[in-house]
Amino acid sequence: MHTQSSTHYGDAAFDQPGHPPTTVTQLRGVRYLHLGTPWVQGAMRIAKPEHIELDYVQMMMMWMLFNERPRHIVQLGLGSAALTKFCYHRFPDARVTAVELNPNVIAVCAALFALPANDARLAVREMNALDFVLDPANHDSVDVLQVDLYDEEARGPVLDTPEFYQACNDCLTADGIMITNVFGDFASYDKNLQAMELVFDAVVWVPEPKDENIVVLAFKKSPLLDFSELFARAAAIKSRMNLPAKGWVTGLKAWMLDQQ
Repeated sequence: MHTQSSTHYGDAAFDQPGHPPTTVTQLRGVRYLHLGTPWVQGAMRIAKPEHIELDYVQMMMMWMLFNERPRHIVQLGLGSAALTKFCYHRFPDARVTAVELNPNVIAVCAALFALPANDARLAVREMNALDFVLDPANHDSVDVLQVDLYDEEARGPVLDTPEFYQACNDCLTADGIMITNVFGDFASYDKNLQAMELVFDAVVWVPEPKDENIVVLAFKKSPLLDFSELFARAAAIKSRMNLPAKGWVTGLKAWMLDQQ
């Protein structure tokens, strides 16, 4: 989540009433998604539509260090569909669900951000993320829950209470992981971290070095952190997925040292 100055791309065609309009800008081969403000809600390198462009969004794949074969991946907040597309294409044995309240976001992702159509493995659902996590039908069904919920002002996550995070926890399988982006006013960091710590067995976080995002891993069941094994997994992720996973492990190790 950051601001981007660039040339406006096209007309504001995605502006169903009752929801923030989606606008698109383009700069140096990268297309950016906005909700009618300068805040960047997502990005896509046009020549590499399945690549994750933003560094903090790449970090939201950090859960791969702990689960190599998820069966069901859920994204709360579609953004520019970067995570949804990546998971859909790179995990062919997994179901991928994306939950997005704003129909303008879904429409622009389908039209301009290479979001595939729904099929047997992919379900993009227009609904409130809170309704999704509160629905008993979704409980105990999600291996990886990716949460990136921001409105057009980007002052902090739009859902940030212990009740919301408890519902997220309820959706996870026994070894499930939630990964979330925390960005916004300074107070939102502590508020969200404290709410997660009330609910989850273990919560760790790594700042994104280039901006103010903090990516948080929350575990339903506390994992064993064997850093030699994590570095080996990071090397495999770099080789297979071309993601900077070694830096994630380095960040986790620094976090652990800070806690001692």
